[in-house]
This record gives sequence, structure tokens and C-alpha cells, in this order.
Amino acid sequence: MQEFVFFISGKVKKPLTIDPTVWIFDERKIDLTTFFESDMQLEQENDLIHYTQKISQQFDKEMLEGSEPPNPNRDSNRIKYNRQELINGSFGMPLRSFIRNAAPYEDVQSIIVETTENQHVTLPIEKADYLIAAFSDNGKPLHQDGPVHLYVADGVSQTAIKRVKQLSFV
Repeated sequence: MQEFVFFISGKVKKPLTIDPTVWIFDERKIDLTTFFESDMQLEQENDLIHYTQKISQQFDKEMLEGSEPPNPNRDSNRIKYNRQELINGSFGMPLRSFIRNAAPYEDVQSIIVETTENQHVTLPIEKADYLIAAFSDNGKPLHQDGPVHLYVADGVSQTAIKRVKQLSFV
């Protein structure tokens, strides 16, 4: 049986083993259909700054309006809608934060994408901020040609590298 994980390795300080099946619950995932149809761009701002701004806005709101305890009965319709969206959606995860956590060394020049069929695709390191790993197609994991498909969301191409099992920094 094929492993359903992929790896970030090579010239990195912290090699990673990533299980894309848990990303369906991650708020950072993006809807690939909407992303490619609308020519959206990946956020390029600093993750810490973005997080700090969101937390500050929530803090300001709670200071002005007060906090509200969770009501389990309030969001019943929204939960059903989100469940339906998860069942039918095609999702991907921007890999920028994972690559930053792996901490590639400064002398890295390129990324070698290795597939389960032992094919190798070389990408320049400049493309690292534009990588998206697709992990779901029409609500189903990519069991046939996964574990992930890799897209370079730089506005040039929408072609996926399928059956990705490792990103190796060299």
C-alpha cells in the first residue's frame, strides 16, 4: 500500500513529514476551483504580521462589544453548509509556511520535486512561495494519483505535478 504522506527534505534545518489528509480541517486551505477561476494571488505578507493583525482586530472587537460565549445551537445551518462544501470541494494548501518551518539553508538554489513514479522536476527556489499542494478533488482524497498534486501559482501555468512524494531542497 502506498504511503499517503510526503516529505520536505534536503538542505533544510528541519526535515518534515506531512500528512495532507488532516488539511481538510485547516483554515489555511484554499478552494482551488475559486482560486484558479478568479486568478487570485497567494498572500505574500509576513505570516506573523497577518496573525497579529487578526488577533488585534478580535481583541478590539471584544473590548468594544464584549465577548460572547459560544452557543452550540446558533451555527447549525452554517455547519451543514460547510460540511457540504467539504464533501464537494477541491482544496489545496499553500506550502509557504511549511517551507519556512523546514528552514532551507541560504545556499539552496532549487527544489527537486520527486514523484511516486521516480520522475524528477526541478524548480528554482524563487518558486517556493508560490507552491500549492492540492490534496482533495471533488471532496475525495487523491488516492489514485496522490498523495498531493503540486501547482506553481505564479500566474504562468495551471499544470499540476501529480503523485508528489517529496520536495528536496538542493
